Amino acid sequence: MLKYPITAIIPAYNEAHNIVEVLKSVDFCDEIILVDSNSTDNTVTLAQPYFDKLLSREYIHSASQKNWAIPQATHEWILLVDADERVTPALKEEIIQLIPNLTANGHAGYWMGRRNFFMGKQVRYSGWKNDKVIRLFKKSHCKYVDKHVHSEIEADGTIGWLENKLLHYKYVSIDHHVNKLQRYASLQARDFDKKVGKITLFHVVVKPFWGFFKHYVIQLGFLDGFVGFSIAYLRSYGIFMRYVKLWLLRRGID
Repeated sequence: MLKYPITAIIPAYNEAHNIVEVLKSVDFCDEIILVDSNSTDNTVTLAQPYFDKLLSREYIHSASQKNWAIPQATHEWILLVDADERVTPALKEEIIQLIPNLTANGHAGYWMGRRNFFMGKQVRYSGWKNDKVIRLFKKSHCKYVDKHVHSEIEADGTIGWLENKLLHYKYVSIDHHVNKLQRYASLQARDFDKKVGKITLFHVVVKPFWGFFKHYVIQLGFLDGFVGFSIAYLRSYGIFMRYVKLWLLRRGID
C-alpha cells in the first residue's frame, strides 16, 4: 500500500474493542504512533501489527498526553484520531488528494465534522449535529489548550475545512459511559475551581436543568427519540456531578 508523509497519532487506554479498526483506518499514513496510557487489557498486543512506534506514558489528561506525543512525530503533518473514531474511505481519499497542496494552501490545520453514534444509533440532533474537531494539523503550528477536559487545538495560523467526516462511536455500554462522565466531572472540577465562586443551587439545579432543556428541546434531541432523551439526561447528570466533584475537591474529600 502507498504511504503518505503524515504521522497518525492514536491515544489509547484499554481500547481493545476499538484499537484494530481505528489503526486500520489510518493505514495510509507513513508513520503510525500508538500513545498508550499503560493499558491493562490487550490493547497493545492487538495493535502490534498496525503501528510503527509505541509511546507509553501515565495518563494525566488528554491535552497533556497529546501535547507530549505530537513533537515525537517524524512528519510535520499530524492526523490525530481518538480510538473511538474512524477515518472513512471518503475522508481518507480527501486527505490523500489534499497532500500535494498542504503547504501551498497555507493552513495550519483542518476542521473535520463527526458523525456520532450512541446506543447503537446515529445521533442527528441533541447538540451533536454540527460537531467538529481539528484532527489534521502541522505539529510546529498547533498544540492543545492546557485544560483537563474537552481541550481543542490552538493554532498559529488559519484553519481550513474538510468536507468528509470522521465516524465517532461514543458508546461502549451505559456503565462505561456513566463512569466516563464521573471521570470527566473530576477533571472538570480542577478546571472550574479557579473560575467558579461559591457553589449554589444555581450550579446544582438550574445549570443541570438548562443542560437537559438545551440538548433535548432547543437542540432538538427529542427527534433522536429515546437516545436523544438519554443524551440530554446524561448531560444534565454530568453537569450536576461536575459541581459535586468541585464541592468535594475544595473540602479535600474524594
